[in-house]
Amino acid sequence: MGLITSLVTFPLAPLRGTLWVVDQVVTAAEREYYDPEPVMRELKDLERRLTSGEIGEDEYDRREDELLDRLEEIERFRRLGEGTGA
Repeated sequence: MGLITSLVTFPLAPLRGTLWVVDQVVTAAEREYYDPEPVMRELKDLERRLTSGEIGEDEYDRREDELLDRLEEIERFRRLGEGTGA
């Protein structure tokens, strides 16, 4: 049965290969998007800019809230990934 199935589905081989490549690209993009390290670097840089006087307290608070929200999103994604075995 395996040989017959392989012969019948052989025309779909390029599609399976393409889907595999797309899956690999999506996985790499998710890994990069949900990496907390760049967000942590931005938070440190933001604090440096505040203490050096480059930005004001309002700008700092607004941007810090955005970055902390981003870290929460990353944490949620990682928790969900652990729960599904991914």
